[in-house]
Amino acid sequence: MNTKLLFIIGGIFVIFSSTTFFVNETQRAMVFQLGEIKRADLKPGLHFKLPLVNNVRKFDARILTIDAQPELFLTSEKKNMSVDFFVKWRIANVKSYYKSTLGDRARAEGRIVQIVKDELKNQFGIRTIQEAISGEREEIMAELEAKAQLVATELGIELVDVRVSRIELPEDVSESVYQRMRAERSRTAKDFRARGKETDENIKAQADKKRTVIIAEAYRTSQQEKGSGDAKSTAIYANAYNQDAEFYAFTRGLKAYANSFKSKSDMLVIDPDSDFFKYFKNIK
Repeated sequence: MNTKLLFIIGGIFVIFSSTTFFVNETQRAMVFQLGEIKRADLKPGLHFKLPLVNNVRKFDARILTIDAQPELFLTSEKKNMSVDFFVKWRIANVKSYYKSTLGDRARAEGRIVQIVKDELKNQFGIRTIQEAISGEREEIMAELEAKAQLVATELGIELVDVRVSRIELPEDVSESVYQRMRAERSRTAKDFRARGKETDENIKAQADKKRTVIIAEAYRTSQQEKGSGDAKSTAIYANAYNQDAEFYAFTRGLKAYANSFKSKSDMLVIDPDSDFFKYFKNIK
């Protein structure tokens, strides 16, 4: 009884395994019937098939990477450039992919590399070395990816990313490009220095102008204050003189004596009868 049960269970397992198959998240699958495609692009999960009639092929649905070998490309100047690039791709349409490559990954990657090489040849062929390695790298990548994708779509392939990882120049070309770039950077530096000097001169001129205006305003204010002070001083002197002219003259004389004879060694050659000594004569 147990032996019969085991045979029944084994038979059920064999039938189940021959009529079902499982597709995981990282795969795409196709069902063939006598070599003809019956179902394509099956979703992940459990699926059924006819035993001995249907056969299943599974393909890697993950993003794959191609690290291509360096290739020489001619620029518009007829100079060789060694370009190293890589491509990230994945299967977008399983049916188209199978029809164009028979599901062979090596064949698919060979087609992808050739597509990218052809487009790189076109892109570098219309540009100079300097444009290719400096100013227009992003533009090259954008046009390359867009045009290569149009061809890859027919193969059922999506190009996720295409990048030029390195560009190498022959030694003579490299030196020429280096000298050209150095001259360009030198011109740019001179231009910046000239602009800086011009700005510096403008700032100095503005500062000198402000300085001159400030000094002139200060001098005018000082002269006005001085004139006002002199006027007040004159008024005070005049008022003092008018109150007692003789006393005012006397104090002025004493002040003159004090200023003239500050030291014992001071000497003044003057006529004794001059008005300078009149207050000495009148002392009683």
